[in-house]
Amino acid sequence: MIDSDDAALTRTSVQAHADLLGTPRAGRQYRSLLLADGFDDVTVEVHTSVFTDPAMLSLLARLAEPACASGAVGRDQADEWRAEQRRRAEAGRFLAAIPCFVASASA
Repeated sequence: MIDSDDAALTRTSVQAHADLLGTPRAGRQYRSLLLADGFDDVTVEVHTSVFTDPAMLSLLARLAEPACASGAVGRDQADEWRAEQRRRAEAGRFLAAIPCFVASASA
């Protein structure tokens, strides 16, 4: 989750980055996969890291570049999106949150 004035562009950039991962939706599948493999007492939790520090801007650059390289967004759009995030950081308005799924089960 990234706060941005252009939600559609942000969504496109995040999706383009996810498309580079081997299993971008693995966290959503943890429970079903464990149950399908015969595990019992399956639980899934989500831990969300919230970032407001401008030091995390480099993380966003890694989102914008694949979107631009794949043609999902234009160079001007990617540059403006990064500039917006820099402006947010300078104004103390930067916000990004990353969920991390944790699953446990017994055999």
